[in-house]
Amino acid sequence: MRALRFRVKTMPSAKPFMRWFPSVVACLIMIGAASRCPAQEVQPASFEAQMAPGIAALKSGDLDNAEQIFANALRQGIKHPLVYHNLGVIAQMRGQHMEAVQNFRKALALEPASGPSRLLLGASLLALGKNIEAKQELLRAVRLMPQQPEAYLQLAKAFEATGNPIAAAQQLQKVVELAPQEPEYAYQMGKRWMKLSGWSYHQIARISPTSARLQQGLGREYADQGKYDLARAAFQRAVNADPKLAEVHLAMAEILLKEGKYNQALAEITLEQKLVPECKAAGEVRAEIEKALAGSAP
Repeated sequence: MRALRFRVKTMPSAKPFMRWFPSVVACLIMIGAASRCPAQEVQPASFEAQMAPGIAALKSGDLDNAEQIFANALRQGIKHPLVYHNLGVIAQMRGQHMEAVQNFRKALALEPASGPSRLLLGASLLALGKNIEAKQELLRAVRLMPQQPEAYLQLAKAFEATGNPIAAAQQLQKVVELAPQEPEYAYQMGKRWMKLSGWSYHQIARISPTSARLQQGLGREYADQGKYDLARAAFQRAVNADPKLAEVHLAMAEILLKEGKYNQALAEITLEQKLVPECKAAGEVRAEIEKALAGSAP
């Protein structure tokens, strides 16, 4: 059987993450033909001509007409992966995921190396809550289509659904590498890494609620939000838990510098440099503090 052809393209940046899928389904319509199919021998030219109206109807969004054409092919005994795949696409676009799964499985029984069928099967399995099965199909889809961002997007969703947020973030990193021009992908990757950061703090809190690292992380979160009083309190708890923890005094010095408390900032940066004498960042902050002190002198 000759390899089938598909129309595959990446998502426009205007499409929101994980709401893009109907448009991608339309881009994964099977449009090529094989020279033979198991149920009967079909000439490629005549088969493509017979299927062309159904493909055109599906691409235009006329699902009823497309379904009728592909269903008629089945009634004529044409058991072909193109037919089953596109019937799966129709069912998926209607939200009929059980039917979509059945059709994609039939297509894959005839053409196991079909990346688009694996991808859309995984998406429907996710929609049905069959997350482990979905993950396995999407892992196969990624292997079959290693340059397709959509496969990694859905695999990220599967990893998230099966309790592996680290792997989910890694898949989004791959998406950004494949499509660096898409700002939506970069935004979603950043959002996922931020979520992963929160998950990491939760894990630390569960394992060691008095951990200095937990307090250090909380201090950074508060500082990023401009809540400097809470940040300094969290950093102080980190110091109390581990007086030799690096970067904590540095962070407090930076906050105190922003608040105009230059003498206190100098004291903190001095403590940091005692812990890490070679720290370049500490030296730069010290220079800023000394400059600010000089500028504030009467």
